[in-house]
Amino acid sequence: MKGLHIQGIGVSEGIRIAPAFVYRPAQESAGGASAGWKPIADDPAAVKAELAALRDAKALCAGELEQLTEKAKETVGEEQAGILAGQRKLLDDPAFYPKMEARIREKLEPAPQAVSEIVSQVASWFEGMTNDYMKERAADIRDIGSRLMACLSPEERAGLNGITGEVILVADDLTPSDTVQLDPSKVVGFITRTGGATSHTAILARSLGIAAIVGAGDAVDGIDDGDTLVVDGAAGLCIARPDEDEAERYRLRMGQDLERRKSLEAYAARPAVTADGTRVELAANIGTAAEAGAAAEQGADGVGLYRTEFLFMNSPSMPGEEEQVRAYAEAARLMEGRPVIIRTMDIGGDKELPYLQLPKEVNPFLGYRAIRIGLSRKELLLTQLRAVLRASASGKLKVMFPMISGLQEWRQAKEILAQAQAELRGEGVPFDENMEVGIMVEIPSTAVMAGQFAREVDFFSIGTNDLVQYTLAVDRMNEHVAYLYDYFHPAVLQLIRTVIEASHSAGKWTGMCGGMAGDPLAAPLLLGLGLDEWSMEAGRLSPLKEVLAGLDRQECRELAERVLLLDTPQAVRQALEEFRAAKAG
Repeated sequence: MKGLHIQGIGVSEGIRIAPAFVYRPAQESAGGASAGWKPIADDPAAVKAELAALRDAKALCAGELEQLTEKAKETVGEEQAGILAGQRKLLDDPAFYPKMEARIREKLEPAPQAVSEIVSQVASWFEGMTNDYMKERAADIRDIGSRLMACLSPEERAGLNGITGEVILVADDLTPSDTVQLDPSKVVGFITRTGGATSHTAILARSLGIAAIVGAGDAVDGIDDGDTLVVDGAAGLCIARPDEDEAERYRLRMGQDLERRKSLEAYAARPAVTADGTRVELAANIGTAAEAGAAAEQGADGVGLYRTEFLFMNSPSMPGEEEQVRAYAEAARLMEGRPVIIRTMDIGGDKELPYLQLPKEVNPFLGYRAIRIGLSRKELLLTQLRAVLRASASGKLKVMFPMISGLQEWRQAKEILAQAQAELRGEGVPFDENMEVGIMVEIPSTAVMAGQFAREVDFFSIGTNDLVQYTLAVDRMNEHVAYLYDYFHPAVLQLIRTVIEASHSAGKWTGMCGGMAGDPLAAPLLLGLGLDEWSMEAGRLSPLKEVLAGLDRQECRELAERVLLLDTPQAVRQALEEFRAAKAG
């Protein structure tokens, strides 16, 4: 009899087989329903005692987070340790801990209730956002809330100390602080009832190399302690109690998976070079400065896209110039002289920023977003550009503007950059006077006018995610039309060729930082089209280096010429699949 098949969201690749360890931590009330707390006595001594208890719990919590951060630096690196450092920073945020104190003083709430209420408010604020990344920050808020509650309680605290051999962890959820403490030699995989693909728990699982599935729902209730489990992190599939045929099949695949991982590790230290000796520049997309370190470790030639909006989205208030300088300079330092392309704040669409109080729109992807906000709220863009320029003294930074639809927007943005440069010169502040300045090509009008833009910009970076959406009039988040979203559509390919050729004609260069850049199937086509720089998630660098090592540039040029004559996305995919099969055979 075949085992119980449970489908969830695969967030960390790998195939693992081990007994289940069902983790049921003590249920704490942070961010949850009322626990029937009684008000404290309305006298100064009682209030003072409760405030002291909260202060002591905060100090203990801060110390624990600092210890966990140091441990994380050793196990998952500086990049992911920043997740816990961010929790530590939250303890001092004026929208968090001080509001707990205020509830004790003003509402006479006991400390646990004050913690629970504020955690619930802040977590709900994040959960109400439309952007998946921001929604999942609620888990970080609840994590620190639970830790504060535990520090307030004298009861013995739950842990994962009962794990002695290799297991696959089964849980309702795992917090980032739970995850960072997992020993990958024992916890070889996990599956959770809740969670999403962009959660910090998912990110940490990838860093630890633990096969992981989240969001599996109530089906996890069918797993008992000690059950044999198969976890296929790539497919998001967990099999409980597999029969012998299933188990043997997955044991074979697990061995193949581990061998492939070892072979790919060798590519991290190698440059990307084709079979005919053509050097290809592969860069990484990052969302935080710390991620630049991981990108460098995985062999990135630079950062092709620094999504600076995450610096703004992860903060409860607008980051000032000094904070931005530190972040951009840190990315430059970690890349050790390799280029870092900073995209100015791309807020709007599905990326909300509550403290900016942006207007609600019927169609935000076609509305007030990205450079349009920067040009209308000039002080935001000016501050960011001053920060980028100041940080350029620390390394090789470049800057690019998103969502440019016409030359007028580009020229207005350049004027603000010129103002920032003039101000810094007047203040005697050093910066790179020759810093390259480019634009994202995400809107068809810009691709069509690439020849005119190429006379003024230093480089292009094609954002295929939005370029496909706008070219094909397809909302990539709408399940009813998502089947139409395809970067192999002939119209999209023609626009990509137009941009690359326009840049080369003007002696400039073109990069790509959308999802297409990291797709191995697209690699021979992009190589044949003459793409100069490819930027992707850091985990895709080694697999793409492996693909490129087997390609000949002239062969790929001939392939591109044939593909550009095709008239449907399906025909393009078929041609690329046939080319891949011929190379493999």
